[in-house]
Parts: sequence; structure tokens; C-alpha cells
Amino acid sequence: MVLEVASLTRAFGDHLAIADISMRIADGELVTIVGPSGCGKSTLLRCIAGLLPPTSGQVVLNGVQVTRVPDRLAVVFQDYSRSLYPWLSVAANVALPLLSKTQGSRAGRNRAARRAIALGALESVGLAGFAGRYPWQLSGGMQQRVAIARALACDPVLLLMDEPFGAVDAQTREDLEDLLLRVRAERHITTLLVTHDIDESVYTGDRVIVLTKGPGRVLAEVAVGLPAPRDQITTRELREFARLRAEVSRLVRGAPAAAPQG
Repeated sequence: MVLEVASLTRAFGDHLAIADISMRIADGELVTIVGPSGCGKSTLLRCIAGLLPPTSGQVVLNGVQVTRVPDRLAVVFQDYSRSLYPWLSVAANVALPLLSKTQGSRAGRNRAARRAIALGALESVGLAGFAGRYPWQLSGGMQQRVAIARALACDPVLLLMDEPFGAVDAQTREDLEDLLLRVRAERHITTLLVTHDIDESVYTGDRVIVLTKGPGRVLAEVAVGLPAPRDQITTRELREFARLRAEVSRLVRGAPAAAPQG
């Protein structure tokens, strides 16, 4: 099991954001998380990433309890414009994490080796010819591809994505969803995707975890058995896709608030 979350609770003063959340994610799985607005999805992801300490409970990644940002963990946020450095080239942005001493065997490599890794990651996301450009010269969708490439350059054991496609137009969003599925299949990356889009949660996920209204806790897990490879048109036309979408939507819309902790 790559990720184990056990009875995770996080409070901010008197405000309880998430309550008693437990989940397990196996190697290579892509699990999506949905829930009503304000249910603590981003808080959960930040606790898993080691960016926020839990009030109680624990997060275990590859058998080691998370007490700080783990090695070989990558996060892709929604706001790509603030996650890239505009004064660095695309290739330099992607190679930046490789300068960190925490990136295992990929750390400490010379400049040529880091560039080779960055170019390989850019090729994976369809930006092989844009290494010398700057983020401000790219469209929003292309900038988010750069952010994904930077995550891939770390060779992560776990990829966390916090509503990564929420700031792009609908067509670009579909392209990025397909990119995620392709990269996941090629690189066998265990992925946890937080989204507010129910269709996206079903289309991309092996499982959908539904949280209650805040304070968020796990309301249900929905297994997604859609055939692979998935396609934006034929997959969404399937009767099973419509059934799963309706099931998840029904759960989200009817999600009760978590019971008070006592």
C-alpha cells in the first residue's frame, strides 16, 4: 500500500476542517476526491503532503509516517501562474526540484543530466519543443503541462493534484484529463486527485471518494470500472458512466455534515 491515512483530523482553532478521515491507496491507483464546497478537500491534501500537521491521526507513505514534506512526493496546484517562476525558462522550471537534496538518486546530478530529465518530462506532456520558452509565453493549459512535467521530473511515488484543471477552459481541461491518464499509464504513478468536477472524478478515477459537508469525513467510496483506454466521447456516452456520475452526484448533493467530535 503506497498511502495510508488513519483517523486524520485537522482543526484550525475552534474550526474543525476534516474529521476522522481514513483511506488507503494502492500502488498505481488513481483515486479522486469530491465533496461539497468547504468540506476540507484541500486541507486533506495538504496534510497528506506534509504541508500541514494533523491535529490527530496520521499519514503513512511507503511505510513511513509523514511528519514533513516526504521525498519523491509531488504536488500540482490549480493556480499554475503562481507555481511557475516567470524569469526561468520552461526547462529550468521543470529541472528546479532536481536541485533539492531530498530527491533521492536524481539529486546532485550535473546540469546536463538535470536538463536531460527535464526534457524527458516535457516530452511526456507534449512540450518537447518549448524548453527554451518562458511561462508567460505559454497558454494557461501549456503552463499547467509544465507544472505536471515538473512533478514528473521528481519521479514521484505519489502525485497529489489539487483541482489542477479548474482554471482552464473546458476543451483544455479534457485534453489535460487525457494527458493525466496517459502519463499515469506510462509511468505507473500513484495519484490522488482532488476535484470539484463530478464528471472529471468519474472519467479519470479508479475510485471516487466522497466527503461529507464540513467538517469533511469519508461518506462513501465508489468503484469505477470503466474500460480502458478512456475516451472523452465514447466513455462519456456509456450507460455505466452516466450511472456512476449520477451516483456520485447524488452522494455529493445529499452529503450530511460530519457528526461532532466528542
